[in-house]
Amino acid sequence: MYRYDEFDKSFVAARVAQFRDQVARRLSGELDEEKFRPLRLMNGVYLQLHAYMLRIAVPYGTLSSRQMRKLAFIARRYDKGYGHFTTRQNIQFNWPALKDCPDILDELAEVEMHAIQTSGNCIRNVTADQFAGAAADEIEDPRPYAEILRQWSSLHPEYSFLPRKFKIAVNGAPKDRAAIKVHDIGYQIVKNAEGEVGFAVYVGGGLGRTPMVAHKIRDFLPKADLLAYTDAILRIYNLEGRRDNKYKARIKILVHEKGADVIRAEVEAEFAKHRDGALTLPQAEIDRIRAYFALPALPARQAVSLAFEKRKATDPAFARFAAQNVVAHKTPGYGVVTVSLKPIGGIPGDASAEEMDTIADLAEEFSADEIRVAHEQNLVLPHVALDDLPELFDRLSSHGLATANTGLVTDIISCPGLDYCALATARSIPIAQRISERFGDSARARDIGELKINISGCINACGHHHVGHIGILGLEKSGAEAYQLTLGGSADETCNVGALTGRGFSSEEIVDAIETVVDTYLKFRTSPAEDFLAAYRRIGMGPFKEALYGHD
Repeated sequence: MYRYDEFDKSFVAARVAQFRDQVARRLSGELDEEKFRPLRLMNGVYLQLHAYMLRIAVPYGTLSSRQMRKLAFIARRYDKGYGHFTTRQNIQFNWPALKDCPDILDELAEVEMHAIQTSGNCIRNVTADQFAGAAADEIEDPRPYAEILRQWSSLHPEYSFLPRKFKIAVNGAPKDRAAIKVHDIGYQIVKNAEGEVGFAVYVGGGLGRTPMVAHKIRDFLPKADLLAYTDAILRIYNLEGRRDNKYKARIKILVHEKGADVIRAEVEAEFAKHRDGALTLPQAEIDRIRAYFALPALPARQAVSLAFEKRKATDPAFARFAAQNVVAHKTPGYGVVTVSLKPIGGIPGDASAEEMDTIADLAEEFSADEIRVAHEQNLVLPHVALDDLPELFDRLSSHGLATANTGLVTDIISCPGLDYCALATARSIPIAQRISERFGDSARARDIGELKINISGCINACGHHHVGHIGILGLEKSGAEAYQLTLGGSADETCNVGALTGRGFSSEEIVDAIETVVDTYLKFRTSPAEDFLAAYRRIGMGPFKEALYGHD
């Protein structure tokens, strides 16, 4: 795990001191809200529907137990006892008092955390695969490159005032678990024909009111050129991106209007000017950063754990957990464990201070002191010995954290919606809770199989509804909440934007509509092995539209 150097410490401390002065001037009335707004946003402070919200960066989703305990402390002391993990691997506190925000930032600095660049028209938190550094299918750990990008982009003078916010993701396995194709830049780690490791480069993805899938503009980028190529993309965007209309200011609009081939040519020409310059990454620097992310010294274990296999054979609940929430580790005898933050009827992504402390304790005891935040709003213990999984499961169960639903119908991604957000046009959380309760029976959920439901409370798409297998968008219609349905979206390597089914549904109708969609899938699938997305892609929208609307 990366450790701050002296530069990191000094620049974070200076920012906290600066913001403390700005908050004091706002509270005294010296600054009005209009003048204060850009200052607070640079420090991750939003003004939401009922209170301020503080968004804290979790770079590439990696936390230590010490950091998680600090988040639990902040939740207790400065908030209402919980935090909300987001689709950008960040955490949000929804109820801090403005006067306390500088103190919170001071607390975060003690554990090498901050809220810088979690808002504003700058390069936001760089995200990565939540199984990075651990998964058996990984080509290479993407986190060192995410960290290099973080260091380079933090307070970058040229890219602190871009036309619009800018998001970068790096994925390290053939399976895209970082949703790189719905980012402004997505880097996919690949091997070329010579066996060299580098990046395939995707540009121009994004959701919101104009959802678009990124275009590949380079098949292979050597590691040494990561910063120079990123700089070339950002230079083109900063020069040509629109600043007259925030709805058309993202790089996806520039790529769409000029065409991917034109953008590729412009980026390559800009890159050629600086390819062998100051931004070329020396191998020694790559190695230095990679050393921070070395696999922990894990004690040797038998590849087959007798305790693990015996418990699976005798305990159906444990067997379900192992099947849904555990994936293969690159080290024999270990697994990667997802801790669901989606209990049946719960609020997706929320974790209480007590739950955060529990996860911190378990990470310290069972997972080499590492925790990951998934963009699906779950937590991950990346280095768990299979021998220890029975005890870990029991401990999780005793705290209500052993829900075995990763990837199933109740593992719902949801934004906070109208319960918190001033931009929202409908509530998201109650809809997620009702769907979870409707499909909560584990046998039924397992029969349905892999099915991703994503919910957004407005067109800004913070719940990524466009790329849900089933997407739900909440809108206001004639003073009432209404919900549109999309089908067939995906955020993985087969990335696709879902198609609208037709007219929307009321708050009372939407859960029944979801059940109709699921029942139609079950009716038309060729076997339980054909998941929802595969069935939809085979049969198309027709049967679903017929089931939902009949002939109206």
